[in-house]
Amino acid sequence: MDTKKLRQKILDLAIRGKLVPQDPNDEPASVLLERIKAEKERLIKEGKIKRTKKTAKTSDTPHYENVPFEVPEGWVWCRLDDIAFIGTGATPSTSNKSYYDKGNIAWISSGATNQPFINEASNFITEKALSETNCKIYPIGTLIVAMYGEGKTRGQVSELSIEAATNQACAAIKPYVLEIKSYIKLYLESNYLYLRKLAEGGNQPNLSVGKISAYTIPLPPLVEQRRIVSEIEHWFSLINIIEGNKEDLQASIKQAKSKIFDLAIHGKLVPQDSNDEPASELLKRINPKVEITCDNGHYPFKIPKKWIMCKLGDVCTLENGYAFSRDDYKQRGIPLIRISNISDNVVNLNGCALVQKEVNKKFIIKNGDLLIALSGATTGKMGIYRNENIAYLNQRVGNLKIKDNVLIPEYRNYYMFSQIKKILKLAYGGAQPNISSKVIYELQFMLPPLSEQQRIIQNIEKLFSVLDNIQNTLEA
Repeated sequence: MDTKKLRQKILDLAIRGKLVPQDPNDEPASVLLERIKAEKERLIKEGKIKRTKKTAKTSDTPHYENVPFEVPEGWVWCRLDDIAFIGTGATPSTSNKSYYDKGNIAWISSGATNQPFINEASNFITEKALSETNCKIYPIGTLIVAMYGEGKTRGQVSELSIEAATNQACAAIKPYVLEIKSYIKLYLESNYLYLRKLAEGGNQPNLSVGKISAYTIPLPPLVEQRRIVSEIEHWFSLINIIEGNKEDLQASIKQAKSKIFDLAIHGKLVPQDSNDEPASELLKRINPKVEITCDNGHYPFKIPKKWIMCKLGDVCTLENGYAFSRDDYKQRGIPLIRISNISDNVVNLNGCALVQKEVNKKFIIKNGDLLIALSGATTGKMGIYRNENIAYLNQRVGNLKIKDNVLIPEYRNYYMFSQIKKILKLAYGGAQPNISSKVIYELQFMLPPLSEQQRIIQNIEKLFSVLDNIQNTLEA
C-alpha cells in the first residue's frame, strides 16, 4: 500500500467537498467570508496591518472565473490574502555580531518546514536585529510556507509551536479568524506540488509573497471545515498505524532473512543425508596431501556430521584490485568497479568510471563474481557482479574466488552475506576502517558437503521468495 498516495487522495477529496457530506443547515461560507473581511478591516483601521493592493478584478468579490474545479453549494472561492495576513522575514547581517550575540528571539529558515510543527529554533537574534531589519516575530499558530530552499523544501508547510521570526525564504500566514487555520494548512499541504510549480527563477525557482497572497482557495462553511479536519485526522491516524505496522513488518522480514542465514550456515536449515560425500573430501581436492582433523568438539556449537570447520582461505582466494589513477579514466572503455558501485548485495554499473588500460587478467571481473569492500565506513559490504561483459577491479575492492569448485557460488554468497557485520568489526585503522586479505582468510568457514550446499540454496531461495513477495506487497 502506497500510504503517501493515500494521504494525498484523502486531501484531494477533502478540498473538493467529497470527503464529508454537506449539511444545508450550515452557515454558508459567504457569510464566513464577510465576517473575515470585517475582522481584516478592523485590523487595518487599528493600524495593525496595511491594506494590500489588488487589481480591480479581484478586490471585492469571492467569486473567480477561472477556478481549478467546481465546489459544493455553500462554498466560495477566495484569495489566500482575503482570509489571512501574508508576511515574510529577513536575514540580519551575519557580520554584525550585535544582531546575534546573546540573542533570545527564535529565528527560523525554510529548512525548519520539514516537520508539521516547528517546536524549536537552532538560531536566535537580538532585539536590535528585530528593530533594525525587516524581521518580525510571528505568534504561535502561524503557518510557515517555504518559498525557496534545497531539494524538496520549496512548498513545504509547517506551523509555529513557538513565537519566532523568520528569514526571507519563509512566508508567514496568519488567518484573520483563527478557526480556519487548520483547514488552510491542510489545503496548502494538499497543493504542495502545485505550489512548487508556481515558483519562478531559473536555476533555483522561488515562490514569492505575491504569488502566495494571490493563491486561490476553496472555502467551505466553518462547521464543514471542522468536519473535514476531524475526518482527515481520523484517516491519517489509521494510516500512521499502517505505516508503523509496515515498518515493523519490514524489520521482521530483515530479521527473518538473517535468521535463515544463521540456520543455514550452522546446518539447521535442511536435514543431513548420510549418503552425501563428506566435506573433508572437498578439501582434499584442493590439496591431496592435506591432513584433515575432524575434531569438531572444541567449538562452542555443534557441527553437523560430514561438515568440517576450516578457514575461508582454505576454500577461497581474495584478489585485490588494481590501483588505477584518474588519468586512466576515459569517455569510453571497460567499467571500473569501485567501492561506491557496491550496494544492497549487488554491483551497480551506474556511474562507473571507464578505463581502456590493459591490466593483468587477475583484475578482470566476470559474471557471478562476489566483490567485497576492503576499506572505508562500509568495509565488508558485498555485491554480486551480474553482467555478461567484463569489468575491472579497482584497488580496495576484493574479488572472492572459489578454489577448485569446492563451493557452489550461491552458497559462498549466502555464507558471506551472513558475515558482513563480523568483517566490519574485524576492520582496523581508526577513522578509516580497512581489512586485509590475511584477516579475511582467517575467518572460520563451516564447509558442508556439496549436495547439502545445493539443498541449502534451494531452501533459502524458496523462503526468500515468500519474504520478497511480502516486501513487494508492502512497497506496492
